[in-house]
Amino acid sequence: MPELPDVEEFRRVLDSCGRRRSIRRVDVRDGGVLHDMSPRRFSRALEGRRFTEPVRHGKLLLARTGGPTVLLHFGMTGQLVCDTDEDPEHPHDRVVFVLGGGRRLRYRDQRKLRGLWLLGEKEETEWLRSQGPDAASAGRAEVRAALRGSRAGVKSALMDQTVLAGLGNLLADEVLWRSRLDPRRSVALLSDEDHRRLYAALHGTLGPAIRAGRVPPRGNWITGHRDDPAGECPRCGHRLEHARVAGRGTVWCPLCQPALS
Repeated sequence: MPELPDVEEFRRVLDSCGRRRSIRRVDVRDGGVLHDMSPRRFSRALEGRRFTEPVRHGKLLLARTGGPTVLLHFGMTGQLVCDTDEDPEHPHDRVVFVLGGGRRLRYRDQRKLRGLWLLGEKEETEWLRSQGPDAASAGRAEVRAALRGSRAGVKSALMDQTVLAGLGNLLADEVLWRSRLDPRRSVALLSDEDHRRLYAALHGTLGPAIRAGRVPPRGNWITGHRDDPAGECPRCGHRLEHARVAGRGTVWCPLCQPALS
C-alpha cells in the first residue's frame, strides 16, 4: 500500500516528467477512478494546460495546472508511471496524460480503491483541511499537539490521516518499534519521554524511507521481518508478536515494546 515515501516518489515522477509540459490529451481508460466527474469533463478541463510544481501532503498528491488541480489518491495499489509513446500499454492503466515531448504519465491501479478528483481552489483547501499535519514536515510540537487530541491507541492514531497525514501500516509498525512503544498503548498514557522517542523515531524512519521511495524491507528494520511468522526482533532477537491492532495486521516485539502493567 503506498505510504508517504511512495507518494513522495510519485511526486518526483510527476515533477520530472510532467512539470511545464503541455497536456495534449487525457485518455481516460476507466472512468470508474474519477470522482464526481465524467471522463469528458475531466479531459476537457485539463487538455491544453501545463502541469506546474506538484505538492504532496501525507498520502495525497496534488497535480496543479494553474487552473484546476488533479488530486491523486493511490489507495492500496495505485502508481504514477512516466514513459514514452513507444512503451507498451498496461492493463491497469486507468488514466493516461499524453504530454508534450512524447512523454506519458500513467495513473495505474489494479484495485481502484481511491482514484482522481478534479478540484477548484475551494475544494483543494477543504481537502487539505480534512488532513492532519504532514508527517514528514511537522515539527515535534505539532506532532504532539496532533496526537494529544486522540483517545485511540497509538497505532490507530498514527494511521489516522485526520490526526497525522502520511503513515500507513508499515510505517506505523516501524516507528513504534523504534520508539519502543506497544502499538496498543493509549495515546493518553504517553509520557513526555514517550513523545520524544516517538518523534525521533518518526523522522529517523521517514528520512531513509523517502530516499528509498518506499518502506525498505531491511534486515535491521522490523518491517523486514513482518512476513515471517517465526520472525525475530532485529534488535534483541526475541520472537516477534503478530496480531490485528487497529484493524490491521501488526508486528511488534513484546520485549522491546512492553505493554503497560
